[in-house]
Amino acid sequence: MHLAAHFPGVNSTTVWADPRSGSQIDFSSFVHLARTAERGLFDFFFLAEGLRLREHNGRVHDLDVVGRPESLTVLTALAAVTEHLGLAGTVNATFNEPFELARRFASLDHLSAGRAAWNVVTSSDAFTGENFRRGGFLDRADRYTRAAEFLATARELWDSWSPDGTPRAFAHDGPQFGIEGEFTVPRSPQGHPVVIQAGDSAEGREFAASAADVVFSRHSTLEAGREFYADVKGRLARYGREPGDLKIMPAVTYVLGDTDAEAQEHAAEIRLRQVSPQNALLALEQIWGRDLSALDPDGPLPDIDPDPDSALVQGRVRVADPVAVARKWRALSEAKGLSIRQTVIETSGRQSFVGSPETVAAALTEFVAAEAADGFILVPHLTPGGLDGFVDRVVPLLQERGVFRTEYSGTTLRSHLGLPEPVWKG
Repeated sequence: MHLAAHFPGVNSTTVWADPRSGSQIDFSSFVHLARTAERGLFDFFFLAEGLRLREHNGRVHDLDVVGRPESLTVLTALAAVTEHLGLAGTVNATFNEPFELARRFASLDHLSAGRAAWNVVTSSDAFTGENFRRGGFLDRADRYTRAAEFLATARELWDSWSPDGTPRAFAHDGPQFGIEGEFTVPRSPQGHPVVIQAGDSAEGREFAASAADVVFSRHSTLEAGREFYADVKGRLARYGREPGDLKIMPAVTYVLGDTDAEAQEHAAEIRLRQVSPQNALLALEQIWGRDLSALDPDGPLPDIDPDPDSALVQGRVRVADPVAVARKWRALSEAKGLSIRQTVIETSGRQSFVGSPETVAAALTEFVAAEAADGFILVPHLTPGGLDGFVDRVVPLLQERGVFRTEYSGTTLRSHLGLPEPVWKG
């Protein structure tokens, strides 16, 4: 079983008003979570990225602020205070250039002695793009076209130095990039940093099968996980890859208690704090694209249809078919007699592993044994101490079951994940 730790942002996952919730900017917060993950022998530490403060009805929503230091800067600093833990950063392929990112990730791989990973993401969001020279230029259909060529170009740059340390000139001439010159960083300890991908569309799944080492999956129920696992792993052969060459790791939350009943009670309290009345209306307006602030969060869902062309919400991934989602939410609300807030709680939470440490350890083990995942990216609801209980109480049980390591057996992230070193294509 592979495990990773996600540093949670200030959003509907984080219970930011909890007295135990710390800073999203102080380096000590990142150090605490990273060192806890390393103490738990996790594969890697994972940072997301926010390129613009998201707006709602023209205002920054005060319960959902993306405001944090740049990921690669934080990870480079963490390389100095950790020894084994992989360091994974989300960096956008739409608003950057291959030479720059290839150099930065190769540098992180050198400075960390082979522990760097890049979560490749894309964007077609013109609102976010306003922060950049190429603001809003990329059509949604072209996102993966650019990302695929971006990653291929970065790999050409990494391979432009031979394993024995000899630099060679590079030249790339393609639809997206035309560059030539000499790369400034020698081949890094892993050959290439580990590549993570998070897309769930047909294009995203194909991109993952062709180019990724790890998939950051959203499918965290058993049946959905098994379908996604079989589909993506089944695409690998056409690219000459083996099933073990790609690790599928869904993002999951967890809640522990001394008993299952105590954990379930605690989980319900957490969800109520995550989905405040304000956040419930925010979530509803994200689907409907309309100002619904006059509605009672404890009342019924609106009977009007969403506005599919709305610009009410900026900086978030748009729902592909809001009318269909609204119809699904109404059916759920009517069938269970749920209010707006209760419906949002029911539909917005990631599948959590809730129970005693023994129950959670057994459920995680079953998930991997059923080929629904190769491991998990844990998203705690508190920063920075939200991982402590899992490492102290669940990891020892996984080790007793023989499904999780008792020590690091290698020095690089690729060795932690059991991934082959990329063949040099100089």
